[in-house]
Formats: sequence, C-alpha cells, structure tokens
Amino acid sequence: MTETTVVVIGGGVTGLGILRDLSMRGVPAILLEAKDLGAGTSSRFHGLLHSGGRYAVKDKEAAKECIAENSILRRIAPYCIEAKESMFIRTPEDPEIYEKEWLEACAECGIDTQSLTRDEAIHLEPNLNHDIVVAYKCPGAAIDGFRLLWQTAASAQHYGGIIKTYTEVIGIDVQAGAVSGVRVRDNIMGLEYDIKCDYLINATGPFTGRVSSLAGVEVKMKPSKGSMIVFNHRLCSHILHRLHSSADADIFVPHGSATILGTTSLDSEPEDISTSFDEVKQMLEIGKLTFSNIYKYRILRVFAGTRPLYGGKEEAQGRNASRGFVALDHARDGVKNFMSVCGGKFTTYRLMAEKVCDIVCKQLGNEIACRTAEEPLVEAVPKEMLQRAKTLFPNYKVELAVARLGKNGLEHVLERMEQNPAEKEVICECENVTQAEIQEVAQAETTHNLNDVRRRTRLGMGTCQGTFCTYRSMVALSKTELPWQNDTEAVLEDFLANRWYGIRPVLWGNMLHDIEFMRAIYGSALNLGGKKP
Repeated sequence: MTETTVVVIGGGVTGLGILRDLSMRGVPAILLEAKDLGAGTSSRFHGLLHSGGRYAVKDKEAAKECIAENSILRRIAPYCIEAKESMFIRTPEDPEIYEKEWLEACAECGIDTQSLTRDEAIHLEPNLNHDIVVAYKCPGAAIDGFRLLWQTAASAQHYGGIIKTYTEVIGIDVQAGAVSGVRVRDNIMGLEYDIKCDYLINATGPFTGRVSSLAGVEVKMKPSKGSMIVFNHRLCSHILHRLHSSADADIFVPHGSATILGTTSLDSEPEDISTSFDEVKQMLEIGKLTFSNIYKYRILRVFAGTRPLYGGKEEAQGRNASRGFVALDHARDGVKNFMSVCGGKFTTYRLMAEKVCDIVCKQLGNEIACRTAEEPLVEAVPKEMLQRAKTLFPNYKVELAVARLGKNGLEHVLERMEQNPAEKEVICECENVTQAEIQEVAQAETTHNLNDVRRRTRLGMGTCQGTFCTYRSMVALSKTELPWQNDTEAVLEDFLANRWYGIRPVLWGNMLHDIEFMRAIYGSALNLGGKKP
C-alpha cells in the first residue's frame, strides 16, 4: 500500500499547479491522472493568455484575476508565451453602447486599453475586414498549453511531487466522516491498489461531479463544450477579439505558423469532444466579419474541449456561467479532508492552486508561504548550452527546441545527439521535431503510446497532420525495447485515428487531397484498416 499526505486527482493544469505548490511548500503529494497529462480540457482550448478584457463587463472578478495572472505567467513561464498583444475590434454589427461599457469596465479592472483608428488597426493587421469601425489594444498573449503543463509538472517533480499517469481513481475511502485514501486502477497493467492519504483534492475539471460522487458528495457541474478551428496560416499577429458580449467564433489566436478560431459554447457531457461540419460552417460565417476572405485560408483541423463550469447557480449556464473558480471544502457536506476545485480559466491556474493550497496547508499545519508567483517553472538555458545546441540543431530550430525542452530536457537531448549523430535527424518537419526528442520522450515513465509523445513534442500536429512523421517515428523507435511500441500496427492506427477525428469535419479543398494521400500511404502501402477514434 502506498501512503502520502495529499492525493491530487486530475492531470490538467489545475491539478499540476496544485501539485507544484504543495511540493514547493514541502507537502508530500501524489497526482493521479486516468490518462496522460493534458489529455483533457487543458490541451483543448484556444491558447489565449487572457488580459481579462473579455470578461470585464460581465465578470469583473474573473477579469481582475486574469490581468494579474497574465503578468505573473509572463514572468515565470517565458518559454511558454508568445508575448503578442490583444486587439479588440468593433465591426458595424457590434453595438456601440457596449464599447463605452467595456472601456469603463477595463479601467475599473486595471486593464490597459490603447485606442486605434480603423486605419491604424488595418496597418497593423492588413488581413482585417476593412469595414471595422474602431479597435483597442490590450495585454493579451498566446500561450502553449502543452508546454506549460509539462514545465509545471517538471517543476513539481523537482520538489518531490509524484505523478502517476494512466492511474484512475475508482473509489474514495471515507472513514468516520473523513477521507482516508483512494482505490486506484493502473490502466496500463490492469492492477488495482490503495493509496492512503491525509487529504484529497479533486481537480478533474468537467468530471468533478463524477469523482466527488465516489465519496457520496454532490457537486453540480455544467460542462460547456467549445469547438475551435485551426488554420494552416498565421492570419494575424495580434490576438483578435470582437468588441461585444462574449459569443461564438469571436476570437482569433495566432500560434507559430497557425491561427485558432474559437469558440462555441454548448451544454454537454464531460467527455463530449465531438465536432461537425455544420458547426464549422457556422463559425466561418461569423469569422468572416473579422476576416472577409476567411474561406480562402486552408483549415488544418477542428477540435473541441469541455469547460469545467460550476453549476452552483441554477440560472447560470453556458456563457452566463462565471469563469471564476470555486474551491469546495466538503467538510460542509459531511466529508472532511476532501476538497473539489472547479471553474476558473487556464490563465488563472496558478492563482487557483495558491488559494487551494493556502486552505489545505492551514488544515495540515503547514505555514510555509506560496512561492509559485516568484520562481520560474524551468531554469533559463545558459549561453554556453545555447551555443552547443546551435552546433547540433538546424539553426532555424534552436530557439524552438530551447522553448520546448527547457534546460534539463535540452541537456538530455544534446547528449543523445552527441553520442549518436543519427538522432539529429528531423522526423517531423512541420514542427521540427528531431529523433533525439522522440527517443527521449518515448522512454519517459509517463509515455505509453505515440499520442503521449505528440503531447510532449507536437509530433504530427503541423501541416501534414502526421502523414510523413507517423511512420518515420515508428522506424526511429523500432530499435528500442519499449513495450508499447512492439505492436506497430496498433500504435499507428491509434495515432492516425486521433488525427482523423479532427480532420473529418473539414474534408474539402486541399485537405481532401491531402487526406487521400495519407490514405494511400497507410491504407494501401501499409495496409492499415482505419481504426475509429
């Protein structure tokens, strides 16, 4: 039987933030995740580091939290953030009265706004619809959710935090009105065992209600599904918002060479990540008010995530539900040493963790103050290591590799390249992922399939959507002794099914040509059967 002080359930950004905070305060803690880190909501959003401007009018508390955490994350997670600005634009379809309300609300929340004329906005963003009326700049940014998740995990592990992926909580042990441990199942080995703990934190996002019910506690959740479109072009340099009350398809977020349009908001079940052609068509019709030529751009894929909105107020649903977070101490429900955390934004994950850990640590008698706002997630890469990397990576790849790997990860990959020069080969040309990176990640304890490698490296997430790098990666791993890569056909089909799931709703134009080419490679040449996701 395993024992620890705190068990955290949920390997999204909230759970990882809590694990990092507890570990930095010296509290022994284990994080349990039923799948891979970031397999849920935390990797299924538009990648916006909010300024708070989107919520300033209707949810001032959430807006103030966003602008404060925006500044902190820029400081502690510089490798995860593309520090561009947000631009709020008003089109002829947007009410003028909202502009005044928005400016007043931003000022009240401490969100800087800079007025731009239509000509100034179009000069900065030439692809904009020339019918826009006015624009304002705000301190938004793009954030790489995958990268931040893994860097937060690395920091937590540095301080002694333990992470167990593919470990599902199937029971919560309550003795004399208090949680004393959990029953878990190892989803890789199929084994079941117990973990004793003094405190349990439920940070499972949209699944919060289901997990809390294992302890006989009801938490009312109102999951809201949001779909997003990924364009294979950088349509803009700023994050673009429509200047109106939050609505569907009114945010464009540039990421590297791509742009994400989002989102929708539909009441859903926690596991619902479905998308459809009709939904894409509707989003494009709205999006063309921002970019009139939007139909000329190639769509790469579509994806969806489920927001973990708290349903404590019956009348608040979808976009009317608060984006603030709630920490529920279940002692009030008759179960001590048990807390559920729900709501909130990716942008405010660190603050959520701090507030939760303040409460938990007080109950545990730990008086160490939170330091997560001061200490960077990963060490800066020294100049000598950067120069060393330039001799091994292609020049255009060095900056990207540094941001993706961090100091410790880069050191391991450089050692691999120096010991075996063949590992310098670029396997995924779209995302510039080398064989050394794939080998390093594939052999990590948390990696059990090729999709796990993808979340760490972005393998197969670029223009070709895995057409070339999928089989190349399996060749690169063929000489390893990893148990999960022996069944090559199953690994390939599982990975390609994941790519196909996001491509299927947008099969037209160039994408239709590309997917037929992919089918020719894997269906005809490699005789794969086409597993359904």
